[in-house]
Amino acid sequence: MRIVVSGGGTGGHIYPALATVKQLKKQDPSTEVLYIGGERGLEKTIVPDAGFDFKALAVQGFKRSLSVDNFKTIYLFLSATRKAKQMLLDFKPDVVVGTGGYVSGPVLYAAQQLQIPTVIHEQNSVVGVTNKFLARKVTKVGVAFPAAIPAFKPGLATVVGNPRAQEVVDGEGSFNWADLNLSATVPTVLIFGGSQGALKLNKAMVAALPKFADRPYQVIFVTGGKRFDEVQADMQAAGVTAAANVAVVPYIGNMPQLMPAVDLVVGRAGATSLAEQTALGKPMILIPSPYVTNDHQTKNARSLVEAGAAEMITEESLTGTTLFGTIDQLMTNQGERQAMATAATTLGVPDAADQFIKLIKSVIKN
Repeated sequence: MRIVVSGGGTGGHIYPALATVKQLKKQDPSTEVLYIGGERGLEKTIVPDAGFDFKALAVQGFKRSLSVDNFKTIYLFLSATRKAKQMLLDFKPDVVVGTGGYVSGPVLYAAQQLQIPTVIHEQNSVVGVTNKFLARKVTKVGVAFPAAIPAFKPGLATVVGNPRAQEVVDGEGSFNWADLNLSATVPTVLIFGGSQGALKLNKAMVAALPKFADRPYQVIFVTGGKRFDEVQADMQAAGVTAAANVAVVPYIGNMPQLMPAVDLVVGRAGATSLAEQTALGKPMILIPSPYVTNDHQTKNARSLVEAGAAEMITEESLTGTTLFGTIDQLMTNQGERQAMATAATTLGVPDAADQFIKLIKSVIKN
């Protein structure tokens, strides 16, 4: 099987693509993979580091206002489509798969013009602009959230989950609690604002820290690498120190080992995080970022709240008091956590990569 994958800009588009091709190679080591990404996206380092052939195209997104820049975007799109067409003619794929981000636009558009079967994956409950454009001529669509299905023509989309989730579920090894001076046998809450950290969540956590002392559970507060010094300075200014049951760290290097071992996750409502946490059946407190396209994190979070798998705190109402109150209510009520975990498990797709691969294989012309 020969497959071209394209998706880029952010980890949310790259990791599902990589998880899919890694699983494909595991199933059939003779699979040939070409990844086409953007010149400026994270994929240009992540993909070659993962051991896959990579080619780059120059692309950019549309500005929301009327802008001369949009003429450049159209020029780059047409130029990238021409180059992508040549790459596809040279590689001769059986199927072309897009996981979102601007770069997947010209690649899948070129494939559609060449009559090569195309499949797109939508990670969010709100469909992205590139996937909306491609959906008109795409062969099949895999979605992570049932809420995205009505955005596509009837019968076109199938719920497959997010392939990245399977990587976490299949993760090997155990977490070394001694690294954090914490115990493997005490219920644990993980507070994590994403790799960059979340400013308002960090501020609320600093205000809440003294309240966690002497609670019957332990706390891992991941600030984000860039924000660690800022959090330390805020703690010092407020005269706050972390109690023995609280670990304040810049990042966790082995999150796939830690995540299965915690009892509650507090964080943003990005598609990849939610896929991982539902696949693992984790109760969640979600604080959607209001700074994303179409406010899609709030919509992602709401679908989990409605299913009984999560609580939501809006950024607007986030304070040390609301954060501690919500965490403490759940961490001192095992029955409530268990009910949320059960609901999360029903939404999760632990074999999402296998499901998406099945969908991809269904469109290949024999």
